[in-house]
Amino acid sequence: MNNLLVVGTRVVVLALMFYTVAFIIAQKKKLLPSLLLFQSAGLILDLAATSLMILGSKNSPFTIHGMFGYSALAAMLIETFLLWRLRFTAGFGEMFSRMLHFYTKFAYIWWVLAFVLGSVLVLFKD
Repeated sequence: MNNLLVVGTRVVVLALMFYTVAFIIAQKKKLLPSLLLFQSAGLILDLAATSLMILGSKNSPFTIHGMFGYSALAAMLIETFLLWRLRFTAGFGEMFSRMLHFYTKFAYIWWVLAFVLGSVLVLFKD
């Protein structure tokens, strides 16, 4: 495995850790500064990891895992945007709507599934 893929793999694990902390904080259904911090950091790490893996891979970026990964990244991008929008329209301490709380769960689970899919595909690669 080349160096870009190794670094990308480590960075995506960090993204998973940051997203997981953000998800746990989000279960309080309240917008907190720590939620925005961990969600935004997870997104930045996710973008960096995705870029590194695309640059380091010999495969086309349009694989099954790639499509899942890009859609999961898009879901997290949308979630981060929605959280920041809530921050600027209502401020910290605001309770989530039921729909935003549902979307937060959906985006996190979708992202973890894409992460696991990538891990499984690497394990079974010849």
